[in-house]
Amino acid sequence: MNRRKPDLQTIDVSAWPTVAYTEFDPALRARFEKRQQAILRYIDGESIRAIEKSIGINRRQLYRWLERAQAQHPDGRPFGFRGLLPFIRIAEYERLSAIQVQGERGSRGTAGALAQLFERHPALAGWLLLQVKRRKGLLEQLHTDGHLRTRLRGLKALHDDFLQQCRSVGVTAGDYPLNTANRALRSLSRVIKAEMLRTFGTAARSAGASHLKGLPRREAAGAPVATRPYQVVEFDGHRLDIRLKVVVRDPLGFAHEFEIERVWLLAIIDVCTRAVLGYHIAIAREYCRYDVIKTIENALEPHHARTFTIAGLSRGTLDGFPSERLPELAYATWEWIKLDNAKANLAHETLTALCEFVGCVADAGPKYSPDERPYIERFFGTIASRLSSRLPGYTGSNPRDLRRALADPKGDLRLYVSLDELGELVEYAIANYNGTPHAGLNNATPLEAMEYFVRSRQTLLAWLAEQRRRTLCLMQSARRCRVRAYIGQGVRPHINLYRVRYTNRVLAASTDLIGQHLLIYMNADDLRSVRAFLADGTELGVLDAQGAWQLVPHNLKLRQEICRQSGKRGRLSDSHINPIEAYVQQKLTQARKTRKAATDLARTKQLLASAPNVRTPVGPDRKVETAVPCAQSTMQTQANALAAPAPPAPVRPRKLSIGTGQVF
Repeated sequence: MNRRKPDLQTIDVSAWPTVAYTEFDPALRARFEKRQQAILRYIDGESIRAIEKSIGINRRQLYRWLERAQAQHPDGRPFGFRGLLPFIRIAEYERLSAIQVQGERGSRGTAGALAQLFERHPALAGWLLLQVKRRKGLLEQLHTDGHLRTRLRGLKALHDDFLQQCRSVGVTAGDYPLNTANRALRSLSRVIKAEMLRTFGTAARSAGASHLKGLPRREAAGAPVATRPYQVVEFDGHRLDIRLKVVVRDPLGFAHEFEIERVWLLAIIDVCTRAVLGYHIAIAREYCRYDVIKTIENALEPHHARTFTIAGLSRGTLDGFPSERLPELAYATWEWIKLDNAKANLAHETLTALCEFVGCVADAGPKYSPDERPYIERFFGTIASRLSSRLPGYTGSNPRDLRRALADPKGDLRLYVSLDELGELVEYAIANYNGTPHAGLNNATPLEAMEYFVRSRQTLLAWLAEQRRRTLCLMQSARRCRVRAYIGQGVRPHINLYRVRYTNRVLAASTDLIGQHLLIYMNADDLRSVRAFLADGTELGVLDAQGAWQLVPHNLKLRQEICRQSGKRGRLSDSHINPIEAYVQQKLTQARKTRKAATDLARTKQLLASAPNVRTPVGPDRKVETAVPCAQSTMQTQANALAAPAPPAPVRPRKLSIGTGQVF
């Protein structure tokens, strides 16, 4: 008859934690090896009788060792071979006898009494766990040499509440813990400490930590380890800690300076080579999804060197950007991108641009874990130490930073860094970073590392498709707009997109399209025209904005600001008024009072200065078409004057209505 226990024959010994028994003393080592050999021979199928005869043990000992090895350890794994060590406790002590009152000072021999109390009254155990969860007690770590020592604060109040709970469940004065001298104070302290230290998360929360960090992630759950360029990149945004100004010139040529809010620096860095692929400066309190997509575009497109106007600022021979030094890296795509859980990063349009247009995997990672993106965080630290902290108007890393007081310009706007100067300084700092030896690359520069992998080792890369290079704005998702018309009033078919009408000659003459939905693809950086498609996917053509909106280039954010501020006053209803010009004049008036208005003015000025002179409609797999606006338009002339200051036009003097006075 087979006397084996069937559940013990399917044990995977290879998954058991092992023991470094070679460092034991000879007697303990021989004792452990005998137990280990008995277990292994039993698992291999040897008979119980043979094991008993050769090793000299009893089969009941063997079964007991197997049960101990299969018991669960507090770390979540089985005890394994650790359960074979002598004097190892695998179960908590369980008291069976009742507590006897001895002497005037109370009970003696109360080992396991508190656990027995919790077993008899489960409500007390649940109440105590709730107090730990609510952080009624504070765990304080004492720094000693090589030992974890903790101190529990707030124990007295917690102990008083515990005694009150004991009375509420029926514990009398003659029962434990009310019949002891210290009312189980030390036992309660040990139980609370053990519960707080059961997991590191509970201990950190009890000690006052707001979030955890430093837990290694499984490789299968996130991005792989980068071994080649463009395999893994990191993206993040950093708010520059400096006070800035914007310089605006009026029609007479006089310069006006206004202080603006701080701006954001968004960047994408390659993990393998530490090279910054592209960046974008966002002028706003918080960057949005369009800023994220703009940063992606700048990282894909070939970088063009910026001309420096600051005296003494010039690039070194080794400085630059990857797509600038290596032309073959233009429109190279990456496989993984790591970013945080900001709303702009996880927006639908952002994920669509990354996953469908670029064709990469987005790894958002856990919340409150900047250590998951160490390279981009370290890069921003370099920018803060080499650029921000050396400029006048540096606000410091915290309100008590001494550098904040040292760099204070005392309200003198002439000492502030202007927005244009900041753009040149950021360009220089990033180009210099790419050309500076990096300790993580064995003192090679990021550009040298990129050139080594791409040209020397001929690493295989993936590039963006040719038809998508001309339509990077397709990373914006399509919108569904209904065709509207008012036959009784003679208003031709059109669509409304962000409170502006769009139409063309084909749509204006198509009565059968009234009431139908069109797929609209727009360029968020230039809303003067959009591309429309029917519901079945066929192309309808380019729709132009009506009124003054088709003359001046503007983005979606600028239009939303104008509609929010001037729409209630009826300015949008008058097609003869340039809304962008009116918006700029309003912000120019308010810029001296608020930094927010100055920031909006700076963002508008930057847009008008950098926008192209032609409209660039977009569409899926379509060539980019251009449409030059009317050059004789008076509104276009005014818009160009806002974008680039022009010399004042000659003024015809008016005739005086008063006398010239007596001539002597």
